Amino acid sequence: MPPAQLPPADAGVLKALSPGVVDYLFRQLVTGNPAEDVQWGSEGIALSAQPPGAELARRLSECDLEALTPVELFHYVRAAQRLASWAESLREDAVSRYCGAPSPGTSAASKGRRRGTVSNSLKSDAAGL
Repeated sequence: MPPAQLPPADAGVLKALSPGVVDYLFRQLVTGNPAEDVQWGSEGIALSAQPPGAELARRLSECDLEALTPVELFHYVRAAQRLASWAESLREDAVSRYCGAPSPGTSAASKGRRRGTVSNSLKSDAAGL
């Protein structure tokens, strides 16, 4: 009996799928389950619902991209975009504080009080020298 013929390397959909996705889809087909992974939704917070922060960064860094389905990869990219936007807002806030510009939502009066407190403590430290 001749060995099974493999499709050519440039054959359509198989060319676009990673080995992890092909393996997952094959396992789903063999067990009779739907191609979309629905179990992960009951195992905790989905990436799309995880608030931006350290936990989302940890989860994204631990993902095996080769094993994600196309839908999961879409949610991964969206979560990474939310994390990047969050990190960028942190950076902008830090730069504005460093440059002395008030951050949005910070009044000039409260900023002056912070400066006065710091400068007064520096004056008292200098007086003690």
